[in-house]
Amino acid sequence: MADLMVGLTGGLASGKSTVARRLGELGFAVVDADLLVRELYVAGGRGAAALAELLGPEVLDTEGAVDRKAVAAKIFQDREARRRVEKAIHPLVLERLQEIAHRSRGIVVYESAVLVASGHADACDLLVTIEAPSDVRLRRAVERGMDEADAQARLAAQGDGSDRLRAADIVLDNSGSLEDLLTKVDELATELRRRASLNSPGSRDL
Repeated sequence: MADLMVGLTGGLASGKSTVARRLGELGFAVVDADLLVRELYVAGGRGAAALAELLGPEVLDTEGAVDRKAVAAKIFQDREARRRVEKAIHPLVLERLQEIAHRSRGIVVYESAVLVASGHADACDLLVTIEAPSDVRLRRAVERGMDEADAQARLAAQGDGSDRLRAADIVLDNSGSLEDLLTKVDELATELRRRASLNSPGSRDL
């Protein structure tokens, strides 16, 4: 069993992926929620079967895997359909996460943009959120190639981040430079190791 399960979240262009990549470089096991979803969406996968039943077989490609663009088109303006999809897929992702945590050792970092909204935060011992002002995140999203209108729509859909902030144990401010962020991540790594040592089986026996 993992000594410490760390949830890592943040909004669009907050720097979450940069933090996850740095933690991976520092030796932490990083689990990407998007990769877990992709596993579920392969041909014959439980997620593919669930979406075909919910939205119709047209959301699968010719090989039987989920066509994510087709799914997005189905649920983009249909909140009820989106809710049904999330209700079906989120428990499957959580199940895979728990399997990984059970067979892991040390510190596992679970990266997910919807960690709080999906209810997966409860599966983590510690929640870290990466935050930056919305205007900074909009600029970053556009600079990396996203259409400005699309970026604004995604920022609006994600809300003001208050849910993440209420749930978080640690907040990393990424309103500055990349160098500033990496320094904070190195400090975070030290803190995570400290907490993991307190949470390890040997420590719990003391």
